[in-house]
Amino acid sequence: MKIAMVVPDNRDEFHRWDQAEPEFGPAPSALLEGLASRSDCEVHVVSCTHRPMRAPAKLAPNVSFRLVEVGSWGWMRGGYIGCVTAVRRVLRAIRPDIVHGQGTERYCALAAGWSGFPNLVTVHGNMRAIARVHRARPLSFQWLTARLESIALRRTHGVVCLTRHTEHQVARLARRMWCVPNAVDRSFFDVVPSPRERPLVLCVATISHLKNSARLLGALDPLAAEHAFELVCLGFAPGRDPYVKEFFRLLQARPWARHAGYATRPQLQAFLREASVLVLPSIEDNCPMAVLEAMAAGVPVAASTAGGIPELVEPEVTGLLFDPLDERAMAGAVRRLIVDRAMARQLALTARERARRLFSPDLVAARHMEIYREAMDATRVRPGA
Repeated sequence: MKIAMVVPDNRDEFHRWDQAEPEFGPAPSALLEGLASRSDCEVHVVSCTHRPMRAPAKLAPNVSFRLVEVGSWGWMRGGYIGCVTAVRRVLRAIRPDIVHGQGTERYCALAAGWSGFPNLVTVHGNMRAIARVHRARPLSFQWLTARLESIALRRTHGVVCLTRHTEHQVARLARRMWCVPNAVDRSFFDVVPSPRERPLVLCVATISHLKNSARLLGALDPLAAEHAFELVCLGFAPGRDPYVKEFFRLLQARPWARHAGYATRPQLQAFLREASVLVLPSIEDNCPMAVLEAMAAGVPVAASTAGGIPELVEPEVTGLLFDPLDERAMAGAVRRLIVDRAMARQLALTARERARRLFSPDLVAARHMEIYREAMDATRVRPGA
């Protein structure tokens, strides 16, 4: 089977154009890892960029890479028409059996939907739900992205929903749906936990209102007065965002907390190795990789009840859940995991075993191959039309 996967190259997203190797999000990277180990598929990854970057022709023996440069008017300001057109041109040369658009945040879903080939889209962030949480102003990025998401979901032949939460969100728009969680890179299963004596509480998330970053700091104030621990926040911090500026103002007043910036995979795994807790206080989320990676690495998880998270974390079995707007509940979940280490270890062991059964790249890739076949069988569109 010849698969074309339209995926953002994060080097372009984060302006790291000098970085030598392509960088995809952890979810599509783990899926590609699973597909790369199969002999029954040929994968062509297609990404768009604002500037020229190094683009190795091969990412694996059966995985090729094409990077397409698109001018400034071909992006959001032009409804991504330039990206869609450029990707379509590449796909006509590849002639795939199926096109898979990764995410509705940018151009990928639109490019898949208008590819002219059988196609499907994975929803990573529910952009319409995110716009509602942010009360997005008309014509703002989030407002526009929510509307483009609706267009893409109506256009594509099927939607991969990582959780039932997303199925509910897209049910009125999608022609067909499948539910399969993200995969986790195999290397996370190799992490050997060695928690610090002074507990390390880890939060892996972009600093934002959506991820509830500032409320986490306030929620842990009473706990910091009772117990010695360190909170380390890992993730991108958009510098112009007033919320981010307020977060750093609050952070400066708390010597027990720090922001360590964006972490590469090896850096993240080093933090997970020493962590006592992974906490994720999101107000809206779908299938957060931070939770899946912590489960795979054997780190106890305390996460919010938002979105699809309760489908990943079973309370008192594979982790603890809390209301993201209840600071006492948030602090209480973290407190239990750093105080009762025996309970925390048991939750982590159970979660790790569940992660092996549900989130391994090979299993998720196998399910995607089934989905691709179902989508192709159900599609009446003539390839290349």
